[in-house]
Amino acid sequence: MREPPVLMYHSVAPYDQDPHLVTVRPARFEQQLRWLRRRGLRGTSMRELLAARRDGTDRGLVGLTFDDGYADFCEYVLPALARFGFTATVFVLADLLGGTNSWDAAGPRKALMTAEEIRHAAAGGMEIGSHGRRHVSLTSRGDGDVLTAEVAGSRAVLREVSGQEVAGFCYPYGHLDELTVGAVRAAGYDYGCAIWRSRLTGPHALPRTYIGDRDGSLRLLAKWYRHHLRR
Repeated sequence: MREPPVLMYHSVAPYDQDPHLVTVRPARFEQQLRWLRRRGLRGTSMRELLAARRDGTDRGLVGLTFDDGYADFCEYVLPALARFGFTATVFVLADLLGGTNSWDAAGPRKALMTAEEIRHAAAGGMEIGSHGRRHVSLTSRGDGDVLTAEVAGSRAVLREVSGQEVAGFCYPYGHLDELTVGAVRAAGYDYGCAIWRSRLTGPHALPRTYIGDRDGSLRLLAKWYRHHLRR
């Protein structure tokens, strides 16, 4: 069965520099949401998308995901989603709440969501998922205790912070292997989000389509067709 359509965002904010290509300007983001609506599509959280898929009622639904848990999610993404009647999943870092994107060696510092902002997003109908504890590549965590702390430990922290059942995990950098996927499954997550298709593609390694600031109508259409042509 073909994987569900899932769009991968990071940050939505005005910017001058973006060497990592993770930021979408608010006006462009609105255009992208408008494009979805014009095509009869509705953006949803992964939780809603996968539940509808199990029931066979997912036609016209598109998963919207936001990696890293940037604070601009509350300022720019939440109001835009509310205007369109969409929801989304935001994957946050359990040990970096209120911190910055310290894992990016170059480029501007971006603030990360605080615990209060996470609760605000959850109260607004957004799903809170885990991106681990500190944004480290999990395929380099050979120590089982470290991997467990990143995967299972982050879930426990975020469940307490958000007041939600944390059902989804997103692999930092998109790095995964049999060990990490097995750890996500063993920790009780219902699903995992990857980036690329691989031999591990499945419920705990779902591929996603990257969306950036250059993605206007034509590029979105091309990416949409590319998803549906994949086998």
